[in-house]
Amino acid sequence: MVHIVSDSSTLYSPAQAEAAGFTVVPLSVTIAGKSCREYVEINTQEFLALIQQGHIPTSSQPSIGEVEAMYRRFQGEEIINITMAYGLSGTYASALTAAELCGQSENITVINSRTLCGPHRYLVERAVQWAREGHSRAAITEKLNALMDTAKSYLLPTDFDYLRRGGRLSPLVSHVGKLANLSPIMTQTSTGERLTAAAIRRGYAQAVKYVVQEMKKAGIGKDWQVLISHANVADKAQQALQALKEAIPDAQYHVHTLGPAFITQGGPGCVTIQYIHS
Repeated sequence: MVHIVSDSSTLYSPAQAEAAGFTVVPLSVTIAGKSCREYVEINTQEFLALIQQGHIPTSSQPSIGEVEAMYRRFQGEEIINITMAYGLSGTYASALTAAELCGQSENITVINSRTLCGPHRYLVERAVQWAREGHSRAAITEKLNALMDTAKSYLLPTDFDYLRRGGRLSPLVSHVGKLANLSPIMTQTSTGERLTAAAIRRGYAQAVKYVVQEMKKAGIGKDWQVLISHANVADKAQQALQALKEAIPDAQYHVHTLGPAFITQGGPGCVTIQYIHS
């Protein structure tokens, strides 16, 4: 059977991933002078508590050595590594380098998912399902590529300092984010490598309304997965969920809590609304 591996952008801890039938190498955050692997050495609540104390975090992809060691666990077997979006993280490049270093690159397919968090999680779950059904590495890769083309993400941030520090914003969006009561709605560029403004609305409720309208225009319905993830702001996630369910009742909805690495980029209080075809 093909082994599916990924990183913690999937919002799975290594232990949860093992139970679900795949392998996760965690992303890392540095905060309060200490580097920690998310979901292993620090959880979301502990991370946010440190931010509230005034500590400024940074994030990083798994080390090449850690990814190489993971590949070696499956020496001689076929592997598909589904990484978070290239450009938003160096995870994809590290996964390719590790494949060369471990001497079995011919057995490893590294896929740039061009997404993260909710859709990334769904892609990995489907890949595990297909692997269990006996599909080949090439067939799974083809199926994943088709699904990836249907994914879209919206980020509704609260604190723009995090996005600015990460260098993932255009100068215009950085400026607008400073203005009181204005809520830019972020989305990925066509390549998935950066974030840009899809629209600007006044307040969170209007930002959610914009996303709902765009999703209705896109024809999102019963054959779609809608994934809402939040930085420990369950009330805001539920507000978005209610608005979406009222407008698009037939979609399949999932709500998750973001991990420290993504919160380092999106900032405390952020909410993501994402979708991908089933």
